Amino acid sequence: MRQSSRAAVAALAAVTANAASLADVCTVSNVQSALPSNGTILGINLIPSAVTASTANTASSGGGGPGGMKRADSTTYDYCNVTVTYTHPGKDDRVVVKYAFPSPEDFENRFYVAGGGGYSLSTTATGGLEYGAVGGATDAGYDAFTYSLDEVILDGNGTINWDNTYMFSYQALGEMTKIAKPLTRGFYGLNSEKKIYTYYEGCSDGGREGMSQIQRYGDEYDGAITGAPAFRQAQQQVNHVYSATVEHTLDYYPPPCEMDKIVNATIAACDPLDGRTDGVVSRTDLCMLEFNLTSIIGQPYYCASENYTSLGFGFSKRAEGSTTTYQPAQNGTVSAKAIEVAQTIYDGLHASNGKRGYLSWQIASEFSDAETQYDSSTASWALDITSLGGEFVTKFVQLVDLDNLSNLDGVTYDTLIEWMDIAMYRYMDSLQTTIPDLSTFEQSGGKLIHYHGESDPSVPTASSVHYWQAVREAMYPDSSYTDSLQQLADWYQLYLIPGAAHCGTNDLQPGPYPEDNMQTMINWIEKGVKPSRLNATVSSGTYAGETQMLCQWPSRPLWQNNSTFSCVHDQKSLDTWDYTFDAFKVAVY
Repeated sequence: MRQSSRAAVAALAAVTANAASLADVCTVSNVQSALPSNGTILGINLIPSAVTASTANTASSGGGGPGGMKRADSTTYDYCNVTVTYTHPGKDDRVVVKYAFPSPEDFENRFYVAGGGGYSLSTTATGGLEYGAVGGATDAGYDAFTYSLDEVILDGNGTINWDNTYMFSYQALGEMTKIAKPLTRGFYGLNSEKKIYTYYEGCSDGGREGMSQIQRYGDEYDGAITGAPAFRQAQQQVNHVYSATVEHTLDYYPPPCEMDKIVNATIAACDPLDGRTDGVVSRTDLCMLEFNLTSIIGQPYYCASENYTSLGFGFSKRAEGSTTTYQPAQNGTVSAKAIEVAQTIYDGLHASNGKRGYLSWQIASEFSDAETQYDSSTASWALDITSLGGEFVTKFVQLVDLDNLSNLDGVTYDTLIEWMDIAMYRYMDSLQTTIPDLSTFEQSGGKLIHYHGESDPSVPTASSVHYWQAVREAMYPDSSYTDSLQQLADWYQLYLIPGAAHCGTNDLQPGPYPEDNMQTMINWIEKGVKPSRLNATVSSGTYAGETQMLCQWPSRPLWQNNSTFSCVHDQKSLDTWDYTFDAFKVAVY
């Protein structure tokens, strides 16, 4: 570099470091000068001529000030809206990344990655502004700002687009983060050794995306918050077809109201088992041990006619992407056949030889995947295959560009396991996202808060417990059980949220939900305040406003009275969460 150029860069850095306003740093030339040189990040060639930069602002309900504390004095954030483009050497591709840089006076030496949902990555880069963090969002090379993976997984029938698959699975977010560190230092004129605290936060597939990052790019992240991760996709997604297969196999298609009655009656019966009657089943394990669904047979149900919202692609009954149809009034009494359907679903997928294929949703969870549709031509309830599972089977397993299975003719429980087997081997190094060795993340000082609603009707709660167990066994094979718990809790903590649904509160169970996980993580990483329990607040019902400090797994809550609960160890209860998937010939982490 010529002396004059070096002097110009140095002068620009000096201006950046002492910038009085966002306008001083939010320029194309400043971003270009901050880009890491090609060759410094393996496999990435940046395109300086494609850089854009402009000032912008975004509304917020009150965000993070210094230290991640919530601001009360501002509802908007000024930031620099930047786009950076790069290509992979040897490939004729272009990947566009959006970054949102807070004003210099608001920057807290943080980078924040937000998760997406369904088959989508996050499309906004502004999620970190409330924490004084630079944020990023990537188009993954296939315009992920517009398209989800299921729309671009196939180049044509029978041909998987593996570039899109790997970019969605983990690569795009990892590359975005690797670029962000030097870019952020250069943008603000920071010393190359200056620590940039890097955080991830997401739920559902956003939770899976977070797990992909600490598994693949463990030394890039300081803290990750992953909720209800939709990992183990081969089993998880095919499992969405399981409930409909149960109905098809048993030849009974229950009215939705009948299944709702079973759920509500179960909640009422199992609510007191945790020591407090509050409308929340905090101990689904005790419910599994002590409650028999057959006691509901003969109980009456009634639901008025309504416009019914069916399951959309957002992994939740009331999700974005849902469709609305009419369903008539329903009344009757709970039948033995409906109980058989419910019990078979709660028992989980088994092969015809009795070996377990996958686990299921906890008892007292809604039967979202078992929703039937009303056939007005026959005045009866009929099979309704949710596209959550059907599309995965058609596009990701059968490799045919169809949005759903048209029927389940010839499909058995063994068929589901075969589909899982195919997908597990096919996507083992991409969408499965269950690598249990997190040594790089742990050794670099990373911390993980992993949470899951105990009544999640979409991603089974026990799937998170199974992964936690796999990590404990992989990381501490020579430690005693007690020692491994203590060692693991130093950096990886799992919390089950009583009564909660998928990535949110539950209309049927007015339980607590954690709202300030990022503050907890920031305190852990930047101040050394290790949590032992997780702060959560009850948002509705009799105990609205109550703060509950959730138990860290494997301890379980047990109320002593209406205001106090303890975190206890109950081996018989814990055993109900332990699953072996012996229908497969390889380990399922």
